[in-house]
Amino acid sequence: MNYIMKDKFYTYIQKLQDTITSKLQEVDGSVKFQEDLWERPEGGGGRTRVIENGAVFEKGGVNISEVHGALPESMQKYFGVEDADFFACGLSLVLHPKNPMVPTVHANWRYFEMYDKEGNIVDQWFGGGQDLTPYYLFEEDATHFHSVCKKACDAHNPNFYTTYKKRCDEYFWNTHRDEGRGIGGLFFDYCKVTEEMKMEDWFNFVSEVGNSFLDAYVPIVIKHKDADYSAEQRKWQEIRRGRYVEFNLVHDKGTLFGLKTNGRIESILMSLPPHVQWVYDHQPEAGSEEEKLINVLKNPKDWV
Repeated sequence: MNYIMKDKFYTYIQKLQDTITSKLQEVDGSVKFQEDLWERPEGGGGRTRVIENGAVFEKGGVNISEVHGALPESMQKYFGVEDADFFACGLSLVLHPKNPMVPTVHANWRYFEMYDKEGNIVDQWFGGGQDLTPYYLFEEDATHFHSVCKKACDAHNPNFYTTYKKRCDEYFWNTHRDEGRGIGGLFFDYCKVTEEMKMEDWFNFVSEVGNSFLDAYVPIVIKHKDADYSAEQRKWQEIRRGRYVEFNLVHDKGTLFGLKTNGRIESILMSLPPHVQWVYDHQPEAGSEEEKLINVLKNPKDWV
């Protein structure tokens, strides 16, 4: 069995988790991440780190896991295989800031292998991405976030940014609301060996995107974390967070994969914000900043 890539990637995400949580603690300045080590009965486990009730971050998690064993029946049907084993590892993060002027952010980077009963790898791929969900739209922030994403992509292929930006807009789409979850970023999945890209090349690309995350997000947080806001603006943030919850529970493949593979519920649902509202048929005022956001969510635009 070829252990090299999975060991290499798991080592990478362990270090990346340390780098990201250290920086975010520094930005928050008031609370630290609480660490929770857990084991999965069927094989594997993870290291969950959660931050709550901070000066900047109301709730957030930066989690890594590596799970393995027999591929559950529901996933065998999904992948169209029989009697296979699997290994999956990844880092997943979501941050819900307190201030409505600071966007929520989500990112993950993951690696998957599938084996036959002799232990030979029959399939392997990388996936991941990072995306921004603002409550108030600052166009220069959107441009900054997307520019960092594009720079990471351009170092590997001039077509990656356009391709994965479009996939992000399509994936993080609340079809039942006919609007985007946020203003996108990158989304890539099933990154397998091709004539142009070996697994090592995919590792280099995915790790470059992972390493770009703090550059993409932290400057936006620092810029807005001390901004004034009203009770009405906070209410709007909580209504929009409701849309975030809807996407994660109805459409998100990662959430559904975790629930179907006996994943750890606390880690899977750490992406949900602590304060959310569902207000019946809420409509933003015409010409307002809130309406400006909705218009962009319904019509994704090019930021770079």
